[in-house]
Amino acid sequence: MNRIPGETSTPDHDWRKAAKLDELRREGVALARIAGKQIALFATGERIRACDNRCPHEGYPLTEGSLSAECVLTCNWHNWKFSLDDGSNLYGGDRLRIYPVEIRGGEVWVDIAEAPWDERYASISASLRDAFDDYSYDRIAREIARLLKLGADPLDCLRHAIDWSWQRMEFGWTHAYAGMADWLRLYDEHDGDAETQLLCLVESVAHAAYDVLREPVFAYREARTAFVADEFVDAIEREDEDVALAMILGGIDDGLEFADFEPALSRAALMHYNDFGHSLIYVTKAGELIARLGPEVMPPLLLSLVRSIVFASREDRIPEFRAYATHLENWGQGEGERPVAALWRQLSINKSLATAVACSDSAPEEIYRALLLANAVNQLSFDLAQDQRQHVPVSGNVGWLDFTHGLTFANAVRRQCRRFPELWPQGLLQMACFNGRNAGFTTADADPEPWLEGNPRQQMAALIERVLDHGQGEHIVSVHLLKTALAVREELVELDPEEGRVLLAALARFIDSPLKRRHPRRTAYQSLQFIARE
Repeated sequence: MNRIPGETSTPDHDWRKAAKLDELRREGVALARIAGKQIALFATGERIRACDNRCPHEGYPLTEGSLSAECVLTCNWHNWKFSLDDGSNLYGGDRLRIYPVEIRGGEVWVDIAEAPWDERYASISASLRDAFDDYSYDRIAREIARLLKLGADPLDCLRHAIDWSWQRMEFGWTHAYAGMADWLRLYDEHDGDAETQLLCLVESVAHAAYDVLREPVFAYREARTAFVADEFVDAIEREDEDVALAMILGGIDDGLEFADFEPALSRAALMHYNDFGHSLIYVTKAGELIARLGPEVMPPLLLSLVRSIVFASREDRIPEFRAYATHLENWGQGEGERPVAALWRQLSINKSLATAVACSDSAPEEIYRALLLANAVNQLSFDLAQDQRQHVPVSGNVGWLDFTHGLTFANAVRRQCRRFPELWPQGLLQMACFNGRNAGFTTADADPEPWLEGNPRQQMAALIERVLDHGQGEHIVSVHLLKTALAVREELVELDPEEGRVLLAALARFIDSPLKRRHPRRTAYQSLQFIARE
């Protein structure tokens, strides 16, 4: 580094001449450009203060700000206020960097030396935590960018987000963690693309922040006992959270890895038509996150995952899905029916389940492909008018996101049932549940052609790009765009080109279609109907 004669530097200091004292006192404020930095200088009574000239909010010049007698500097663009004593933000956002100042023979000198790496890492991490707790999306982005500039491990922000959120999710896992696994996959695919990688990190952290905003800590018990797979599954079946969690902690203490827990977790997730398929999806994503982020995230991810499975709704216990248990008992008593998607077109839930059993002497993967395509056809033919209907019962509250579950759950079924083939009957019958549930909200038209554009690989890449810049205000919407796109992309590899056309068209239609996320008149109607029957 070239230095001007007279400048001094030690490992802990880097003093640079910034201004003439008399000129600064006369003007009250000055801007110094030193080593690529813009430093604002203020004469405040007998003291001289120095800080970054760029407001940490949006970069506007603080030399154009207003300074109070109490040495509070206001950025006049958005009213952010900073103490020039320590740089604290009195408005509640990013801190302002303050520089030490010395007067030497009528000259103002500032120390631009950086603090030790560990101190800077701790400071940025603390600021990220503040932004996380406030769910300040833009600030989360800036703080992560600062961590990246520092040279920290980029994935530390995800580890932090898990640490700051897992005990504040009252009922365990949310889409935030599932989305984190998928954003992380796109992050890895865009190595060298700093902008896209930052986007993926910010979306992951911000979703977790949103899901725990203003939530208290919902503590976990710390008891431990040996992990026994059958007893673990039985504890979840009995909704005994304490026993199930104690086995997870005991297993971790005994050195077990995710692969040791995965068979039992998958079995527990498929014990019922659980939580509209989310339980099994979450198991797959937990494995991805632990593999990528390291063993330190295994305890929080597994404990919160188990809590979510314990509290999961069990739809097969409600009347419309109650036949599921009987059909599961009859699995394998097939009638020689060849599984093709057309068999399931617009069938009711019970008929959809019966058709799956009729095909159950076929290879599981053949049935899987047929049901995957049947659910894709449902998504391709979703009746958009359903979103506009106002006077419908609560059971008619079906929208785009419900249809996407048929595909994302299917993806999880293929992945987990290939690992654990004994679970194919449960996985396939639950895919049939999705088909029957959604079929009643479809139209006869299921033509893929209007939604296909040239080369399938290029179209898939273009759809992923639209997901990256989704423009959605709700994380629950963007994460469904994300997980559906990645599930479809993965399943396309499993299908022949003609079958793949249906799946790709279903995804394109979903991404291209409007999503009505609030139904004020429908809600008012349903509430009046409900209260009238009280």
